Amino acid sequence: MAIFEFNDTDSFIGSVREVDTRKVSIHVRSDEDLRKAKVGQLVCLEIFSGVESWLVAIVEKVTKSVSISSVELAGSEEEGEELEGVNEDVINSVRVSLVGSVKWDAVNQKASFSRSLMQVPDIEAKAFVLVGNQLEAFMSILVEAANTGHSLEVGSYVIDENAKAYLDGNKFFQRHAALLGSTGSGKSWTVASILEQASKLPSSNLIVFDLHGEYKSLTYAKQLRIPGPEDLGQASDELLYLPYWLLNADEMQSLFIDSSSFSAQNQVSKFQEAVIDAKKGVLRELDQQAVLDAFTLDSPIPFEINDILRNLGELNDEMVPGARAGSEKKGPFNGAFDRLLARLQGKLSDRRYGFLFQAPVAENSYQALAALVGKLMNFQDDNEQIKVIDFSEVPADILPVMVGLVGRLIYQIQFWNDPDSRHPITMVCDEAHLYLPKSDGKNPVEKRAIETFEKISKEGRKYGVALFVVSQRPSDVSTTILSQCNNVISLRLTNAEDQSTVKKLLPDSLDSLLDILPIMDIGEALVVGDSVLLPSRIKVNPPTEKPLSATIDFWSEWANKSQNPNFFKIVENLRKQSRN
Repeated sequence: MAIFEFNDTDSFIGSVREVDTRKVSIHVRSDEDLRKAKVGQLVCLEIFSGVESWLVAIVEKVTKSVSISSVELAGSEEEGEELEGVNEDVINSVRVSLVGSVKWDAVNQKASFSRSLMQVPDIEAKAFVLVGNQLEAFMSILVEAANTGHSLEVGSYVIDENAKAYLDGNKFFQRHAALLGSTGSGKSWTVASILEQASKLPSSNLIVFDLHGEYKSLTYAKQLRIPGPEDLGQASDELLYLPYWLLNADEMQSLFIDSSSFSAQNQVSKFQEAVIDAKKGVLRELDQQAVLDAFTLDSPIPFEINDILRNLGELNDEMVPGARAGSEKKGPFNGAFDRLLARLQGKLSDRRYGFLFQAPVAENSYQALAALVGKLMNFQDDNEQIKVIDFSEVPADILPVMVGLVGRLIYQIQFWNDPDSRHPITMVCDEAHLYLPKSDGKNPVEKRAIETFEKISKEGRKYGVALFVVSQRPSDVSTTILSQCNNVISLRLTNAEDQSTVKKLLPDSLDSLLDILPIMDIGEALVVGDSVLLPSRIKVNPPTEKPLSATIDFWSEWANKSQNPNFFKIVENLRKQSRN
C-alpha cells in the first residue's frame, strides 16, 4: 500500500537542485507549478531507498527571478536607443526546510513519521506539495503518532482544521516550556486551556503564580491568596501567609539591608549572628538537639523578629568603658545599625507586609512549615490538583522575593523528598518578566528570584520540578531561564526585540518560520520543541472556563449608556489596599 499517491498535475512542483543539510532548493520549470507552492505549506521529497520513504519539508520562500544571459547591441549606440536581442532566462525556485521523514513500517503495516532525517534528498529528486487527500493522509499519520496515552490536545492545525494538534504531555512539562505572545494574543486562554485538561487527570500537580487575579474564576482550581492588609490575623484555608522565618540568608539580606550603606558588611554579619542565635534558642527550647547539631543559617526555623530588633538595638546603643576610670565611650557598633533598624521597623509596621510579619500564631509553630507545604503541594484531594496563588496584593518592591520564596520551597521539598515518593509538579510563571527579568546585578530583590528559578530551570528536571514560563515580553525575561525551555508556544508577537528573542530559542533551520509571528491571528500559535512531532501553526482550543483577562471593547462600551461606578467604595479599597 502506497503512503502517498501524488498526481503530477495537482501536486508536482519540481526537482531538487541544491541541498545544504536541512535546506533544499527546488527548481520549478513552469509558472503553473510555481503557483502550487505557498509559504508555510508542506512538501514531500522522494527518497530512493529499499522501502517507500519521503522527506517532509516546510516551504520557506518562493522565487521567480530573471537573469540576462547575453546582450547584443543592434543599430545605433546613441543615448536613448533601446537594446535589442536581449536574451532573458526565467528561473523559478522554491526553498524548503526539512523537518522530518515518513517511512512505511512493514511490520505494523502502517506509515510512521519521525523528526529524524534518514538521509538528504538526491539531486533531481521529485518534490510534491501536500494538498487534498495527500494532506489528509499525512495529517492522519501525524495525529495517530501524537495521540498517545500521554498526549495533550492544544487545538487544530491551521493547514488542516479537521486534524487535532497534540503535544507529548511528558516532554512538554519535563523539559520546561515557554508561552510567549503580545498582550491580547491569547496567552491566558492558552494557559487556561492546558490547565483545564490537566485538571481532568487523577493526580495532576500544577501551581499558577497569578499576579493579577486572572485565574481566580477557575472552579476546578484551589484558590490561594497572599493576604492583603484587610485580611491580617485571619486564618483561612484560602489565605497563604509567608512568614519571614522562611526566608533564607540572601532573601533576608535583600529585604532588610541596604547594600549601598557604608556599614553594610557589619550589618550583614551581625544580623546573621542574631538570626542564628534566635534559631538556636528556639531549637534548645523545643529540645531539637539533632536539628541543632546540623542546622544552618538557611534552615527554616521559626524565630521572633523582635528578638533580632532587640539584639541589634543593644549593639547600636552600646557604650563601653572609656580610657579614664568611670568614663564611657561608644561601642564598636554604636550607631552602625540606625538605617537597618529603621528599615526593619518600617517593614514591621507597614501592613502591606503583614503576610510576612503578622501571620496567625499556630499552636505548634515548629510544624507550620509542614502545613504550609501541604497546602501548596497537596494533589490528592478534589479540586487541589491545580493551585492558583494570587499575588496581586503583594507590594511590587518585594514581589520577586516572594515568588522566588514559593518556588524555592517547592524545589527544596522535592529535593529533600525520598526519590521514590516524588510526585512531579509544574510551576506556571505567569507574567514572568515582572519577577524574572534579565539580571543586571543591580536589584538584589530581583536577583534572588532569578537565581532560584535559574537553578530550577537547570536542575529541576532531575527532581520532578518543571517550569511553564508565560510572558508578553520575552526580551525582558532571563535569558538563562528561557534557554532551558525546550518547548515554545509563540502566539502573535509584534515587537522586533521579542521576535528576535524567540528566534534565538529555536534551531537555525526553523528561524524562517518565525517570520509569521507578527501576522498570526488571535489564538493562533507556532508550536516548536521536543513535545511536538512537527513544528506547526495551530489554532488553540478556547477553554470552557475563561480567565478574567478579556480585552475591553472601548468603542462598544462608550456607545452604551452607563452609570458611574461607586467611587466611594473604590477610594476605600485604595485606602485599605484591598480589592476584596
